[in-house]
Amino acid sequence: MALELIPIGTLLALVTNQVIKTAQAAKDVIIEKGSFKALSKYLFDIEPVLKELQNRELNDSQAARHALEFLEQDVKKANNLVEKYKNRTRFYLLVNCRKIVKEVQDVTREIGKSLNALSLANTEVLADISEKLNILQNEMQRAEFEASQGQLQIVEKLDKGLQDEKIDQGFANDILEEIARAVGVPIEPSEISKELASFRREKEEAANHKERAEAFFLGQVIELLSQADAAKDHEEIKRQYFQRIQTIQRYEQWQEYIPPLKSFYCPINCKTVMVDPVSLCTGTTCERAAIENWFGSGERTDPATGEFLDDLSLRPNLRLRQSIEEWRELNYCLKIRSARTKLHLGMDSSVQEALNQMQDLIKEKSINKDWIAIEGLIEETMSIIGSSHNRDVKRRILITLKALVEGHATNKVRVIESQGLELIVPCLGRDPNTSKAAVELLFELLQDRSGWNTSVSRKLSQQSSAILFLVTLMKGSVEESADKAEKILLKLCDDDEDNIIRAAKADWFKPLVNFLIQGPESSRISMAKKLMEMELVDWNIKILGEEGVIPPLLEMVTGNLESKQSALSALVKLSSCRENKRLIAASGGVCLVLEQMFSFHVHSIIARCAEILEKLSSRGDGIEFLVDENGAQLNLEQIVSNLLAFQQNPNSSNTVRKPALQALLGICKSGERCVEKAVLSANGVSVILPSLDDPDQEIREVAINLLFRFSQIEPQEIGEFLLMKRRLETLVGFLEDDSKRDVQMAAAGLLANLPKSETALTEKLIESDGLQAILNILKSGSMEAKENALGALFRFTDPTNLESQRLVVELGAYPFFLSFLKYGSVVAKARAVALIGNLSLSSPKLTVMSERPSWLCFHPSRVPICRVHGGTCSVQTSFCLSEAKALPELVEILREKVHETAYEVLPTLSTLVWESSCHGGANVLHEANAIKPILDVLNWGMPSLKEEALGVLEKVFATKELAEIYEPIARVPLVGMTTRSISDDSQLGRKAARVLAQLERYSKSSMPIV
Repeated sequence: MALELIPIGTLLALVTNQVIKTAQAAKDVIIEKGSFKALSKYLFDIEPVLKELQNRELNDSQAARHALEFLEQDVKKANNLVEKYKNRTRFYLLVNCRKIVKEVQDVTREIGKSLNALSLANTEVLADISEKLNILQNEMQRAEFEASQGQLQIVEKLDKGLQDEKIDQGFANDILEEIARAVGVPIEPSEISKELASFRREKEEAANHKERAEAFFLGQVIELLSQADAAKDHEEIKRQYFQRIQTIQRYEQWQEYIPPLKSFYCPINCKTVMVDPVSLCTGTTCERAAIENWFGSGERTDPATGEFLDDLSLRPNLRLRQSIEEWRELNYCLKIRSARTKLHLGMDSSVQEALNQMQDLIKEKSINKDWIAIEGLIEETMSIIGSSHNRDVKRRILITLKALVEGHATNKVRVIESQGLELIVPCLGRDPNTSKAAVELLFELLQDRSGWNTSVSRKLSQQSSAILFLVTLMKGSVEESADKAEKILLKLCDDDEDNIIRAAKADWFKPLVNFLIQGPESSRISMAKKLMEMELVDWNIKILGEEGVIPPLLEMVTGNLESKQSALSALVKLSSCRENKRLIAASGGVCLVLEQMFSFHVHSIIARCAEILEKLSSRGDGIEFLVDENGAQLNLEQIVSNLLAFQQNPNSSNTVRKPALQALLGICKSGERCVEKAVLSANGVSVILPSLDDPDQEIREVAINLLFRFSQIEPQEIGEFLLMKRRLETLVGFLEDDSKRDVQMAAAGLLANLPKSETALTEKLIESDGLQAILNILKSGSMEAKENALGALFRFTDPTNLESQRLVVELGAYPFFLSFLKYGSVVAKARAVALIGNLSLSSPKLTVMSERPSWLCFHPSRVPICRVHGGTCSVQTSFCLSEAKALPELVEILREKVHETAYEVLPTLSTLVWESSCHGGANVLHEANAIKPILDVLNWGMPSLKEEALGVLEKVFATKELAEIYEPIARVPLVGMTTRSISDDSQLGRKAARVLAQLERYSKSSMPIV
């Protein structure tokens, strides 16, 4: 019915109903709710205006009818738009969101214009609501709609992917997931398949309606999304592959390529098979990009015929495109078949050719990943990794497998199920190129759409060598491999605490330290316990400290009992490293440990604290680290006193006493005066002495070490304590035990420090073979033990005890003394010289004198006469140092100009020129070139040493001839010393003056030299 024949009131009612219907329908559109909802609101706002016109007498004018007709047509357009999109698939609505929004915006503005015309035609009727109506129609005419920002980002990403021809599966997985989430479709293969099936129908519908551009666009989107894992119909892919396989059966096995038909080539570029063929109005088909460039260059002719083109529109040639695609797929299948044959040959060259073909196939089209897998080539290549000895083949296989599994969940499962991890992990330990390919493949296998694949991660954790290889790679020089390896390791450690320990055992401690810092308390305790159980070398311990393990462990010490025990046990292990000792001290850890040790009443806690204190003071560090966090020295007297208290406490177990004793020993080795004071004030000697009777050998050994230190400051009561037979046997046992060098050294040192006046102890030692044990140390002990043994021998070489001296010589001590003169340390030389001097003091008494009254006359006996002592001498009978040939070595030591040894050499040389008979010894010294080094002492020696030298010279220069010989070189230093003495009034100057006067006196009177 023509609208002009309908009464205007009826027409108004029809339009009103259409508006209400369309407004209601617009509310129910699922996607682009914002645009359709706005349209619906505008339409609902129009409804009361139209009903107001119905209630009043509407002007039945030509203008009013035309306005209503336009409004009716525009509302119908809006309704058609709603009907067009309300049943569309959600994927379709999203990918077309920009177009849909534009259409809704346009129809809203058109309705606004029609509403304006209706208002103008009924000005008088609508006068009282004109202002409200004007606002409404103005808003509608200016309406601007936009798709949501999230939808626009997805569409822009999709468009760019299509434009850049992104055909990789990873991109398909990502974009499909984003689209599905945006429109509320579950990411499940069944749901995705349903949505894509509906999407395909819409593409077919567009093609049926000759909407070629839309059909082409939708086809591109569907092709891209279909590559995603969630979109794949694996049965359909298999069916398609086997269909193509049936087709290539007619081709020979050796054939790898089917040539393209001539129609597949673009007439513009005759060398390349078309990808996106489009037809011109003349029927000629060209590659889209090529013909667009042709037109862009100004051409308006058919490139094949030269015919002028009136219509430059392009239509997709879908049939040809499908034929080209089928041709390509047949060639894919031929290459797959060829690759399988080459893999079966097993030769390195043929395997590499097969791998090249597989890589080319993957690059050409992602469906080849599926077809290669269907043909079983993944399993074939995996088996070759395990059997091949060619590292380049292994590397190429790993690279190919990475390409096959990249973004492909099904292929990842195939690799894993083909013992993939067992075969890939050993490749991590190969050459840098192979290991790089292996770690990149492994990283890809561990990825899924949500990030990390926890299931694969757990399986990788079961590979015993995986962590070690990954840590090695992470520390290697290949940056890409190191980065991937670290990411994998962090994931493995996040999933399984045992992997943290495995990584630590492979010398990578970062996860362990992070866990100790940030982990829950139960896990921190677990990590501390595992750390305690680990076998660590010094380098590992140092690295742990550098990684920051100390502060969190110290924090745990303030926690509950279990936390304390685990943290302290770990700190015991870590505190053996000097750098860590410094970190513990700087973190306030020493104060914390001491507080726990002296105020807590749980034996295990006290024992661990004592062990830490032992480590802090060990290796010669003494009291260096017994400081607070600011570096201030702690109260050592209190520490020493508390450590000694543990030895007196009957409730202290050996697990506490031993480390406490060791800590005390370390502190005492520092030699600090405040430590000595603390030992004295706490009666340290009395406290430690009973430990020599302890049944525990280790405690006895530490006790002897401590007593050696204590004997340097309080030796009195130790000797008396040792007189008991059992204790003396213990001491001698320490002297005899070469396996415990430090204990042997301490035992010898203790004897060296004890008063020599305790003759009872000396006798008991001789009876207990202690002297022999001391002499044995001179032969096989450490140099420090030898020094102490030489010190201990002083009690056996006292000149007042000839029997004891004789025993020392008879047991073979003298050759050792002579050896030390040549090869000993400074201390050993000095003590050996002094011991020789002690023995030499007894030589005059032991010399067998000649029966003739004068030693100056010729002696017919064949027995040689000692020129020093004037009788019969020997090393064994009279301990004569001249007969022992010790004099040249003594002179050489003096020439070394070392105060420590010179102090002992001069008194020893002095024993050769005793006052009652100095001439023979003086001449022997002269002949041994000893006088000049003695005179030199006056130039370089300390005052006390110079005084010793003057004492020897005073005896030497009693012989005129020697006085005359040395007067020229002796006068200058003597005059200098004498001159200085006038102002200083020193003992040294007066002694020098006395020697100088002696030189002058003997220049006038003489004594003969024999």
